[in-house]
Amino acid sequence: MKHIVGIGGVTNSGKTTLTSSLLRSLPNCCVIHQDDFFKPQDQIAVGEDGFKQWDVLESLDMEAMLSTVRAWASSPHKFARAHGVSVQPDAANTHILLLEGFLLYSYKPLVDLYSRRYFLTVPYEECKRRRSTRSYEVPDPPGLFDGHVWPMYQKYKREMEASGVEVGKRPREMRPGPGGTRNPAPPHWDHQNPGSPSSSLATSPSCFGPRRPVCSSSRTLQVGLLLTQPSAVACGLATSLLAAAP
Repeated sequence: MKHIVGIGGVTNSGKTTLTSSLLRSLPNCCVIHQDDFFKPQDQIAVGEDGFKQWDVLESLDMEAMLSTVRAWASSPHKFARAHGVSVQPDAANTHILLLEGFLLYSYKPLVDLYSRRYFLTVPYEECKRRRSTRSYEVPDPPGLFDGHVWPMYQKYKREMEASGVEVGKRPREMRPGPGGTRNPAPPHWDHQNPGSPSSSLATSPSCFGPRRPVCSSSRTLQVGLLLTQPSAVACGLATSLLAAAP
């Protein structure tokens, strides 16, 4: 069984926190961070808004990211070993790749490769507050969030929705998975609205026995849960993934 799982969403929404928790919880799990594929600074254009265009798809080498995903799909064992991931004998046929990033669903060659897609959002005020506390290799110039970061997030989210990329609900149709197998179409998660229906998300921080997940699940997720109980959220997503194992 191979799963490619997207952890997408707005900047500073908790993507890396959730991905790190999943990486610790899931067997034979590798991760690819979209931020690792930014082009060099001298290749980032200045836009009409007056800012370096870091938050647009053209700032990323998506062909290189896609090539890395395909390398995993062609040989998960080899990819795992190359990235220091030990294959667990009792789950040797289960391989999971996490893709984490802010524009995961805007690059068409990747969209249909996902087994599951998740999209994390936070309100404008909270997102701006979190962004202001972060330090980046290239520091944010004054006005970047309001003048570039947030407008680009809104633009790409609208395009994602207009193109039919489904997040926030469980579609009925089936889609081809990696290698031509047919996996269930991905149940998605959007926690923009507190208490809205979501994928099954655990509320217990204790997750796994020797072979199968044992944690409980809930149909709703409070907005603050990801930050206060990231292990609980990861437990629920891990349960949902492993439940599909044959």
